[in-house]
Amino acid sequence: LIRIVGENGVAAFGVIMYINFIFTGILFGYAFGSSSIVSYHYGSGNEKELQNLFSKSVRIITVASIISFSLAQIFAVTLVRIFFGYSMELMKMTVSGFRLFSFSYLILGFNGYASSLFTALNNGRVSAIIAFGRTLVFQCLSILILPQIFGLNGVFSAVISAELLS
Repeated sequence: LIRIVGENGVAAFGVIMYINFIFTGILFGYAFGSSSIVSYHYGSGNEKELQNLFSKSVRIITVASIISFSLAQIFAVTLVRIFFGYSMELMKMTVSGFRLFSFSYLILGFNGYASSLFTALNNGRVSAIIAFGRTLVFQCLSILILPQIFGLNGVFSAVISAELLS
């Protein structure tokens, strides 16, 4: 970021990460909260209820992902203004980056749920592969490759790429 746009890019990305906590907290909150229910029914061998929970969870995550993405698009300016109301240049860069970044909310909830689900189903290996892949491997690869192709937008879209790959 410093190489591409300097300190303003770092500040913009930092603000995007702060705002991101709101949306990921909601999406991951469901995944983590539902895992104990899944684990209970898995332990009791109640496959019918596991299928029911899975089906409902996919619908809930789909709706929550679409709502999160939509709210991020609608309120991008308002949320960024909290941090950068004093600088139009920073506002424009951050709003543009956040609107691009927010496409990750359409996928992120499913990946978080999948990782949490496999943990609840006593399959820590698959859970770890998903979590490690999306947060470290694919994100690092994306952040190294995409900015060389797309510049600043490559930085903001690295999370989207990592979520898709995982």
